[in-house]
Amino acid sequence: MLGTLTEFEIEELLREHLVGRIGCCYEGRPYIIPISYAYNGKYVYGISKEGLKLEIMRQNPKVCFQVEELKDMGNWKSVLAWGDFEELADFDSRNEGIEIITKRNLTLISSVTTHQMPTWPFVEVAKINGVVFRIKLFERTGRFEKNDFEPLFSL
Repeated sequence: MLGTLTEFEIEELLREHLVGRIGCCYEGRPYIIPISYAYNGKYVYGISKEGLKLEIMRQNPKVCFQVEELKDMGNWKSVLAWGDFEELADFDSRNEGIEIITKRNLTLISSVTTHQMPTWPFVEVAKINGVVFRIKLFERTGRFEKNDFEPLFSL
């Protein structure tokens, strides 16, 4: 069965996951980048080193953001949202963004890209390097497929 996610389900998917993808446009070409993120109900927050992703979003702050949950090819959920990129350069907003990111729940085994410094999760906010940014979401949609089919065998 294919369907549309409710607003509650969209919100839940955005809050539960740690990795999403930013879509933006660079010199007329689409560019998609995976990021680790935190979501607070209004904004998607991220930290990045200087590079092409930030250069593109500074030039064109209109972006999309995508998160998915894939159990198998017949059972998945996906959210696509559109928003505006904003760099958090001043001290207070940067620290607020870092606090939101550092308070998210991480899995027991996680990528070094989710750890903002070697002493993670014991963090001194002032010592976290990188550009802190957020994406204000203004439109969201979600789809799912659910298949109750029982496989004949499992691995």
